[in-house]
Amino acid sequence: MTISNHYDVVIIGAGHAGAAMAISLRQRDFAGSILLVGDELSLPYERPPLSKDYLLGNLETAKLLIRPEAYWHENSVDLELGSPVAALNHKDSEITFSDGRRIGFNWCVLATGGRARYLNSPGANLTGIHCLRNIDDVERIRTELALVEDVAVVGAGFIGLEFAAVARTLGKNVTVIEAQERVLARVTSPTISEFIESQHRDEGVQFYLKHGVTAFEGDGNVSSVLLEDGTKIPAQLVVCGIGIDAETTLAEGAGLECDHGVVVDESFRSSAPNVLAIGDCSRHPNIFAGGPWRLESVQHAQDSAAVAAELILGESIPYSQVPTFWSDQYNIRLQSAGLLGVEYDTVIRGRIEDKKFSVIYTRDNRVVAIDCVNSPRDFMAARKLIQQGAQPDPIQLADIAVPLRSLV
Repeated sequence: MTISNHYDVVIIGAGHAGAAMAISLRQRDFAGSILLVGDELSLPYERPPLSKDYLLGNLETAKLLIRPEAYWHENSVDLELGSPVAALNHKDSEITFSDGRRIGFNWCVLATGGRARYLNSPGANLTGIHCLRNIDDVERIRTELALVEDVAVVGAGFIGLEFAAVARTLGKNVTVIEAQERVLARVTSPTISEFIESQHRDEGVQFYLKHGVTAFEGDGNVSSVLLEDGTKIPAQLVVCGIGIDAETTLAEGAGLECDHGVVVDESFRSSAPNVLAIGDCSRHPNIFAGGPWRLESVQHAQDSAAVAAELILGESIPYSQVPTFWSDQYNIRLQSAGLLGVEYDTVIRGRIEDKKFSVIYTRDNRVVAIDCVNSPRDFMAARKLIQQGAQPDPIQLADIAVPLRSLV
């Protein structure tokens, strides 16, 4: 493949958002030239399975690909993989690679995603301490996981708990350490937090909630995690899942407005008129958050790419999709829609003990969010209720004999 020195659209970032951007443009019959640039050597691939089936070894690498290699050739999308971009100059409409090459553009789309947060505690550079963000991370973790018995997870968010479930399924001794008072504290209600924690405890996972990490100990390789209260957790492998920060290095270097993400309008245009930002790296006006918000999800990556593609094609469509998220842990599938906020009323639909139920959240009688445990039909219907700002009777919401779709 010969890389040109100028493209109609240059997409920086070959993850979900970047790949979705190129696909969206071609699906809308965009005839211009497209360059998709990625730091990794791998073709664009699905990331959610990394902490689940791929880590377990139940999924081949080829099955992770968003599109087979032939797709990109057949749809005239040029790929520049394993090539970090060193600088973005929106005034001269060009990017510069780390090797000095320059490429001009009409449009630049930043799909740079996020970078994992690392603990800076003493010993954090010991071998055996990992973040789980890409294929290379998983390959290293999987190799080491086969050789150890004791595993510690720092952070009880989705990634940490998904990894804990895999490690426990593989028979490892697993301890989860979380600074907050409950698991998933930043994304869900106490009802769901308590249920998810109970499932892990039933599987044999130990928890240290409201505990911070003071240091990692070991001689070359980590052997234990020291907590603030002096507790020492044995661990020959540690996975840190304490969140990600938006990758805004290029945007900041280019002088674009950034605030915990690249600041964009409702169509994902940045402060530079020829530069868009989509997916995890963008901070956009969100009608469900009531203001600027940054979302981290595959759904947002795809939907923001579709809106940005329309803008390049000449039509400005405001972003208005209901945020959705999902997680698989053991035999539990948790699907969520909407943004919870800090003030809400709760309606429980179904029996928690049956491991098939939904928690519906309302504010001023309007459905604003839902968490569904093994209840996909509730999830699909609730997305429409949230989109509409519906105000159904709480008694009907709680009644499993009343299909949620009948309330749309």
